[in-house]
Amino acid sequence: MTQPSLDAIKAQAKALRQALQSEGTVISHAQALELIARQHGARDWNTLHSRLTQRNALPELALGDRVAGHYLGQAFSGEIVALSGPANHRHVEIKLDRPVDTVRFESFSNWRHRIRGTLGVDGRSHRKTSDGAPHLTVKKAPS
Repeated sequence: MTQPSLDAIKAQAKALRQALQSEGTVISHAQALELIARQHGARDWNTLHSRLTQRNALPELALGDRVAGHYLGQAFSGEIVALSGPANHRHVEIKLDRPVDTVRFESFSNWRHRIRGTLGVDGRSHRKTSDGAPHLTVKKAPS
């Protein structure tokens, strides 16, 4: 059985709250979320939320893993040479197979042989460029 999306769960909680309110029972949004979580077999809302957000999480990264992705709009491949922090705030340093130019101007270049960033569970950095793209996206390279 596939798990519903986080948005679908929140919509269920909102519908439950409205249905109970129309019958004269007032509950908070947090209480509705807790009830919906139990209906989905979770101990509480935090457990269900974690389960739903982790299903799309990047597989565990490890030192020496081959990775690929984009850094400041430039495609790269390389090897993880440093790694620390929890899965939702993972600090990573990657030694690149080939340097990437992180500047988009024709008259200036800034070549990087190593890149560093902080990743969320989805393999994307929290920091974004001015156009809204993540500074860094990382995925494990196929074996």
